[in-house]
Amino acid sequence: MSGHSKWSTIKRQKGVADARRGQLFTKLGREVALAVRDGGSDPDMNPRLRLAVQKARDQNMPLENIERAIKKASGGEEGSSLSEATFEGYGPGGVAILLETLTDNRNRTLQEIRSILTKGGGSLGEAGCVSWLFELKGIIVIESADADTEEMALAAIDAGAEDMKVEKGYLEIYTRPEDLTQVRGALEDAGLQVTSAESVMMPNTTVELDESSTIQILKLIDRLEGMDDVQRVFSNAEFSDSALQQYQF
Repeated sequence: MSGHSKWSTIKRQKGVADARRGQLFTKLGREVALAVRDGGSDPDMNPRLRLAVQKARDQNMPLENIERAIKKASGGEEGSSLSEATFEGYGPGGVAILLETLTDNRNRTLQEIRSILTKGGGSLGEAGCVSWLFELKGIIVIESADADTEEMALAAIDAGAEDMKVEKGYLEIYTRPEDLTQVRGALEDAGLQVTSAESVMMPNTTVELDESSTIQILKLIDRLEGMDDVQRVFSNAEFSDSALQQYQF
């Protein structure tokens, strides 16, 4: 169930072009604004905002950008016209695709998603067609190139982790969504450097793809993530390491 996070980690390690990083900061700012709109501007009293701010900081978003997003949302300038919408569909090979969006025009977003899916060999589905394949989980990534992964795993268990997976160069730690912040804090208190921590939709089962199909799915997901209205894209594809390393972002 590590396809999404593995791909995200490799993208982070490779870095992204300035234009894509600017788009990422815009999306992170919108998440912050929506959290302020729905729960107030105090991170201590607003768990969603606290998580959104931490996520932005994990992505190296400048602090002044984060503060500006909070200030604008507090004054009603940002987020007022945005609404959350989830779309579901299929990619080549029957891969399930789940998209989380923030949009001020649901019909426009729907048409753009349908067009990209169709051109990429997939199709848009009805509500509920693939969401049952996913479960909300907290995931924490810790780089482990020169670390003792067994010791890190024990620290994660002590912190309240449900499961974990050792990948090349990093450790994925899975938690209940409500335990994410607590487990992260415990890991950091234990001296571990957290690369990222967020709630994600993890697939309960995955679809194994050959290298050619993996590249096709990665291109499709990349186009979907390139949409301004799309915040995150999840799939149940199990990406091969060789295809992930070859894919050019």
